[in-house]
Amino acid sequence: MNAAGEEGDEGPVLSVRGLSVRFLLSGGRQVPAVTDVGFEVAAGECLALIGESGCGKSVLASALLGLLPGNAQAAGEAWVRGLDLVAADEGTLARRVRGRLVGLVPQSPAAHLTPVRTVRSQLAETIRALADGGVVTVEGAAERAAFPLDHLDRYPHELSGGLAQRAATALALVGDAPLLLADEPTTGLDRDLVDHTVDELRRHVDAGAGRALLMITHDLAAARRIADRVAVMYAGRIVELTDAASFFGEPGPRHPYSRGLLDALPDRAFRPIPGMPPELSALPDGCAFAPRCSRATSSCATLPPATDGTACHHPHLLEDLRA
Repeated sequence: MNAAGEEGDEGPVLSVRGLSVRFLLSGGRQVPAVTDVGFEVAAGECLALIGESGCGKSVLASALLGLLPGNAQAAGEAWVRGLDLVAADEGTLARRVRGRLVGLVPQSPAAHLTPVRTVRSQLAETIRALADGGVVTVEGAAERAAFPLDHLDRYPHELSGGLAQRAATALALVGDAPLLLADEPTTGLDRDLVDHTVDELRRHVDAGAGRALLMITHDLAAARRIADRVAVMYAGRIVELTDAASFFGEPGPRHPYSRGLLDALPDRAFRPIPGMPPELSALPDGCAFAPRCSRATSSCATLPPATDGTACHHPHLLEDLRA
């Protein structure tokens, strides 16, 4: 099998195949956090991965960067520029992947920043390590993420959550990595800064050949603003993968869970999805969404195949969506 995304070819920037993550607990128990996930992100593309908290989105991000805890076990493949991130050892991940092949905007920026060093110091060090001789200044890197220049000499504990998020975004953009992985990049930001942040992430993709963005988010407005495609995750699986324009516009999503996410928005029906997501340690054999789904039948006791990007026995048909 040929490695996907080799430098110079026309393949995807990121190709994920059969990725699964299990947490190994005491007594031999296993908790499946991500199950048989597959997708690609093409050059010049932004893929938004959405879903409720606890569905496995951030675990997937950690698996791509080799940042899973010690009791986690990953299987499958995730190729970037001819390198399988899942199979790579820690040395390879540290030298070649983090910051160089994959830039990370983390979900918890306060934990990502070094507490005893100023933002200026951390940006300067990152520029020396990753800028590869390019003309990059600390001030330019800060401005790119709308980080105020008069806060550069502050320490992380002196920053608000929103400022810490912008500092982490500035650090992630320094290396101009081919794949930018943004894990909840708009946490703690007001609407104007959300728009600025996601627009900058989008510009990063559009500014150079061979770049792509995987944005993990619960902010559907941010996803709608910049995404080309949308992947919807539920209970560790991708249940729908579709074009963003049709997902947010017409004809709309086909999976009942995806429609429920949109219907819960204040500018839509403002109707929450009934029930709660299942415990990952007690997933049913069939469709995990069936207990919350008004379309469920006895056939949902078996795992639905993914047909035309939708893993559902009873997806909404085009005539349903346009009614």
